[in-house]
Amino acid sequence: MRITQGMMTNNILQNMSMGYGKLADYQNQLATGKKITRPSQNPVVASMGIAYRTDVNHITQYQKNATTADKWLQSSDSGLSQVNDVLNSIRELTVQASNDTYTSDQRQAIAGQVGQLTQQLVTIGNTQVGGQYIFSGEDTQNPLLTQDSSGAVSINQKALANPDLTISVSDGISMPVNVNPNQVFTSSLFSDLNDLKNALNNPSSTGQQIGSFLDKIDTHLNDTSSAQADVGAKQSRINMISSQLDSQNTMATQIMSNNEDADFAATVVNMNQQQNVYNASLAVGAKIIQQSLVDFLK
Repeated sequence: MRITQGMMTNNILQNMSMGYGKLADYQNQLATGKKITRPSQNPVVASMGIAYRTDVNHITQYQKNATTADKWLQSSDSGLSQVNDVLNSIRELTVQASNDTYTSDQRQAIAGQVGQLTQQLVTIGNTQVGGQYIFSGEDTQNPLLTQDSSGAVSINQKALANPDLTISVSDGISMPVNVNPNQVFTSSLFSDLNDLKNALNNPSSTGQQIGSFLDKIDTHLNDTSSAQADVGAKQSRINMISSQLDSQNTMATQIMSNNEDADFAATVVNMNQQQNVYNASLAVGAKIIQQSLVDFLK
């Protein structure tokens, strides 16, 4: 096969172009920190990168859900602590009023305080987080409790029928993150408080009759304590799940980084080697391409 000057020139130019392209790839890797900037550069890395990034996004979403769940549980625990304080205040007032030395005017004054504390319970029961009612079960867009002008409290029946709000916090794991509205803010609670207020306003009520409400208040305090214990258990589980998600996210991110990110030290070495090869090809090409028939006829 006859090798012509044109063939040699074309081969040299083609190889120089390929070498320059490799040099450009290494420079892009150093500039972007990524092994590839186009899928065509390495289809395997590109396809695996999509899968790894999907895994990371998947875990990140669960982490956001776990954060939301923790926020709800913390707010619920805070609300229940306030309920506990209010009920204890009502209990102290009831103990005072059960003393037969109290006059009817004094008991009526205590009845007014019980009414105000009942309104506070309604306010707590309608606590919102991010515009959502945390004690309304699945019906988070509507308040759990409504109090009319007479002081009577009605409860959202849709919330009572759908008491659990669940959030997906991991693959195959969804857990309720709210307080069951049937557990604390019950119709019996507000009925008992209303009866207590009526008894305090009734001049004929005896200290024993008023004192009989203490057992009922204690029952509601126990219900509140049970709800707090349930919230605490859920918080512990959420914390464990969050810790697991953090570990998964670290591992998934590391795998994704190993697949996509360029090794800076190796890339610098490769670029320097490719630069030397390219410079050598330029030097060789300059000697070969400049020769022609005219050079021999001089």
